Amino acid sequence: MNVFTGHRLGRLIADRTGQPALGHDAEIVGRVLPFRITSHVADELVDWSRAPDDPLYRLVMPHRDMLAPADFAAVEQTLRDGDRDRLRLVVDGLRERFDPHPGGRDDGDLRHTYPETLLVLPFQGRTCRAPCASCFRRPGSTGDPVRPRMPGGPEAMAAHLAHHPEITEVLLGGDPFAVRTPLLDTYLAPLLDRPHVTTVRIRTETVSFRPQRFLDAPDADDLLRLLERVVASGRRLVLTLPISHPRELRPEATRRAVSRLRATGAVLRTEAPVVRHVNDDAGVWARMWRDQIALGLVPHALLAGYEEGPRRRSPGLSLARTLDVCTAAVRQVSGLGDGLGNGLGAGTGVGLAAGVGVGGRGGGGGEATEPGLRVPAPVLRGPVMTTGLGELAVEGIAHLEDGPAFALRALRTCDPALTGTVAYARFDPRATRWDELTPYGPRDRALIPGESLTPDDLVG
Repeated sequence: MNVFTGHRLGRLIADRTGQPALGHDAEIVGRVLPFRITSHVADELVDWSRAPDDPLYRLVMPHRDMLAPADFAAVEQTLRDGDRDRLRLVVDGLRERFDPHPGGRDDGDLRHTYPETLLVLPFQGRTCRAPCASCFRRPGSTGDPVRPRMPGGPEAMAAHLAHHPEITEVLLGGDPFAVRTPLLDTYLAPLLDRPHVTTVRIRTETVSFRPQRFLDAPDADDLLRLLERVVASGRRLVLTLPISHPRELRPEATRRAVSRLRATGAVLRTEAPVVRHVNDDAGVWARMWRDQIALGLVPHALLAGYEEGPRRRSPGLSLARTLDVCTAAVRQVSGLGDGLGNGLGAGTGVGLAAGVGVGGRGGGGGEATEPGLRVPAPVLRGPVMTTGLGELAVEGIAHLEDGPAFALRALRTCDPALTGTVAYARFDPRATRWDELTPYGPRDRALIPGESLTPDDLVG
């Protein structure tokens, strides 16, 4: 399978769209952001006749507005001058500034952020096969010449597990299926010798962007047998697929890959952020979730607080708009949102979220939920933000004494004592991320940064 990057990618875009300017823009942006496009993506997913407005083009192709005009011009001029040393300085400086992931950078091969979960980033699989416009995690996707790597590898993973019996879940991040099966085996085999590790999670974009990996690659059958071995050991094997648009699941090769992976006994669940120009429409999400369910996939999370690529200079999709999209989409798919809402607001798409007690509460995070409002755990989590504290769900709009507020629940936190905590943030229709929220009251600062409201703030 061909992979297009750099100049080859720029030429592909120019040829397929008939617009040389788009190819030029892609080459400039590609010097900073490492887009890698497989022939499957180019031939099966992108609708070139609609570029650059096609949703899949916006998701997987580099485009000019990913860089600020001054940054774009700096890279373009340095390339024109032919000064390689200067180009490296410019590119490295820009990469150092790009840190779009709200939860922070992946600085090493091992991250033990949550007590029960160990994130492992196999170095050879840290670079995604086809990075998306919605997520350029650093340094994994770019390769980081500025920041040194911390020691890692399967030996370091095994040693860490030996000293931390509280770990029950190991998450292999990046894209482990980008590496050959024997190397992946060196990471998975040690987990089978640790009885306290009961769940193995693997995040992969390969199903969408390179499904042939599971069909006719030289080691495809060996890979599937390795996954079967993990399941046979009694572990729960979960494959997380970031599916952002219904078109990703339409190719026959992708459907066959999904079928083969499900046959191993693994659970395949999906998640994705809401991204402007790609899937910021409830109908797109509803159609995508129906297609996923029909294929035996489990819609798991709709993500919020991501910006469109590395462009921190322009506002991302607001949390209010993301909540609208999620609520309206869930209403269109029978049974999917059981437990998500208890009368989510009519007309606006937002309202009182399930499990959030608001009876006259004036601003105290961490209080127990009213027993009468408890509902079964949701099939789908969303919208979910990754923050410096952990994973927070935006459960809806709570109408408190002093005005509306976002109701947030801590799904998983670095401090276990905070998990399950409910807090409130002043409703702000422009807020796009967790760190832009204002806590409603002093006790809400447990989950929300910033200064809480004063009586003067509430006047009028």
